[in-house]
Amino acid sequence: MTAATRHRLDGLEPDNLLAFLALLGVLRALEAADRDRPEGGKRHPRAAWDLDTPPLRPLLCLAVSVTREEVAEAAAAGLSVLAADHDLGQWTRKDLNYARDEALRLLEEVAGNATISARGRADLLAALMSDAAVKEDRHPGNSPIDPTPLCLLFGQGHQHFLERLAKVPADPAPPPRGRGKAAVTLSAADCLAEALFMPWHRRDPTFSFRWDPEEDVRYALLAGDPTDPAYKGGTQHGANRLAAVGLAAIPLVPETRAGRVRPAIVGGSFGQDGFSFAWPIWSHPATLSAIRALLAHPDLHKAGGLTHLGVDHLLVARRISVGKFMNFTRARPAG
Repeated sequence: MTAATRHRLDGLEPDNLLAFLALLGVLRALEAADRDRPEGGKRHPRAAWDLDTPPLRPLLCLAVSVTREEVAEAAAAGLSVLAADHDLGQWTRKDLNYARDEALRLLEEVAGNATISARGRADLLAALMSDAAVKEDRHPGNSPIDPTPLCLLFGQGHQHFLERLAKVPADPAPPPRGRGKAAVTLSAADCLAEALFMPWHRRDPTFSFRWDPEEDVRYALLAGDPTDPAYKGGTQHGANRLAAVGLAAIPLVPETRAGRVRPAIVGGSFGQDGFSFAWPIWSHPATLSAIRALLAHPDLHKAGGLTHLGVDHLLVARRISVGKFMNFTRARPAG
């Protein structure tokens, strides 16, 4: 229960895309929780990486001293605010497969309702799609959008991206762990504290987005069927909640590639080996806006290109396909 202005986030491994998105998510959640607080009580969250204490982990830096429990409670409160942005109302569907004309109407409607202080839904949709980037251009207005390359679920194995993107942030905690009198019920804050401050055990039977490299389960590495629950394992529910809202910090823009307009995201890159996503390891406390600026910097992928901004090195995770499923690898330092 020690109060401090810095907290080491031991649960967030540096080479795990799910963990990086969760880091963005906790900053968004704490910012949301700060909105109605008096200026003197605002936490003003920032993040840096603890380069001097192995193993490498991020630091959460705050303007006021709070305990870990208070961090988790504030993040849970902010998440409950942000989760409402994931409810698309009449536009709700299971998969991210809107036709171009539908996407345009949805984006215009949400942008028209956004304000400076209430733009969460607009930020989320801007991270998911653009009506300018479509998979085919043969049927004007009816061509399906080409979504964010961070979307790995298209209905395969009954896994639906938008369905999960709406449900996961809205679920405060996983079902009780254990049975009978030994069952343990977690609060929303308990769940987030586990994800942020403790090594992950992935014991929750809840939805995920395949951003965690540990979800890449293959037949050749197991004695049985990896689709069997005995082999699949669980998820880290708090991390997936945070990552789901962290996604809104990764905007999508259309770009011309291979003679066609396609989606691109900050930090993302397309090469001969397919899509990869990179994030920096920086040494000085940075706000969410500053981290987004680093991800969008034109020199992000250049060796030493952001050293003058306090970036120590760059980590890169590749998107891979295993049969009909997609995953991200563990990130490696950029060459």
